[in-house]
Amino acid sequence: MSVYAFAVALGLLWLSTVPPTNGIVGQVFGVRYMAMLTGVTFFSHQIGSFLGAWLGGFFFDRLGSYDLVWYMSIALGVIAGLINLPIDEREIKRPAPVTRTA
Repeated sequence: MSVYAFAVALGLLWLSTVPPTNGIVGQVFGVRYMAMLTGVTFFSHQIGSFLGAWLGGFFFDRLGSYDLVWYMSIALGVIAGLINLPIDEREIKRPAPVTRTA
């Protein structure tokens, strides 16, 4: 049962933030730059994933425990939540492009 529960939880949560993030990016910046901004978002996610796994092993080797890594993960999660609270999801208004006539 634990494998099924884990599979259900992973299926519901794994990359579940991608569609809302892409929606916000498209809404705020427009679809013109969505591929590039989504790529930057995904790249930064991969860097964070790497550092999370690597630092976990690093601190375990140094301290013999994952406690510091858990505390850092909790702190980073709270900080990330607080940073995202003031996001304004309204579209950024840009001035119309100036066209020159000869």
